[in-house]
Amino acid sequence: QVQLVESGGGLVQAGGSLRLSCAASGRTFSSYVMGWFRQAPGKEREFVAAISWSGGSTYYADSVKGRFTISRDNAKSTVYLQMNSPKPEDTAVYYCAAAEFNYGLGLMERDEYDDWGQGTQVTVSS
Repeated sequence: QVQLVESGGGLVQAGGSLRLSCAASGRTFSSYVMGWFRQAPGKEREFVAAISWSGGSTYYADSVKGRFTISRDNAKSTVYLQMNSPKPEDTAVYYCAAAEFNYGLGLMERDEYDDWGQGTQVTVSS
């Protein structure tokens, strides 16, 4: 099991930028696929982005493609989500997640991930 702690959330103006971080504990961080999800009030938690263990492959929801960038630093056991040109509809609690095992459900599925952080609030003002 890995513990995940998100940071970097806050209030940002539409069109600005914000970088979220997720620090992981555990000695095998570099072997995990990592993902970011978000949940807006009254809505289900939805996939945002995912990154392979090496960082060589990244995946994005269509709603954030071209605006958000996921990256990781395995030496620091940290995964990042760079949010550029955010929109008010990006307002949500953002969660990072770790996939320790391959369940074959697909990286966009919540059940593919084993460990979750507590979330960080992002509010985008218009």
